[in-house]
Amino acid sequence: QVQLVESGGGLVQAGGSLRLSCEVSGRAFSSYTMGWFRQAPGKEREFVAQISRSGDYISYVDSVKGRFTISRDNAKNTAWLLMNSLKPEDTAVYYCAADQAFGGVGLTPWDYWGQGTQVTVSS
Repeated sequence: QVQLVESGGGLVQAGGSLRLSCEVSGRAFSSYTMGWFRQAPGKEREFVAQISRSGDYISYVDSVKGRFTISRDNAKNTAWLLMNSLKPEDTAVYYCAADQAFGGVGLTPWDYWGQGTQVTVSS
């Protein structure tokens, strides 16, 4: 049984920073592509970023490029999403996801999901 547990969400002012963590248990963390998604109220869940198993391939949605950084440490079974220069439109529940293949911007490829952590950015 694979479990993903997010942490690090909270309330922050616009321009501030947060670092989300995703700890994975149950199987070899290094065998998963890791991703972050978010879902704002009344909107569909959307892709934010992903990182390959070794960390050498990373992609972001255009709206967070230059502000967010995804990373991982396979020895710690953890992935992170560092969010800088936060904007009110970044307010959402952020979800961590794991895929045994190559991930992608859609929801379907991802095998496992965390429970989500709330990020609220005030103006």
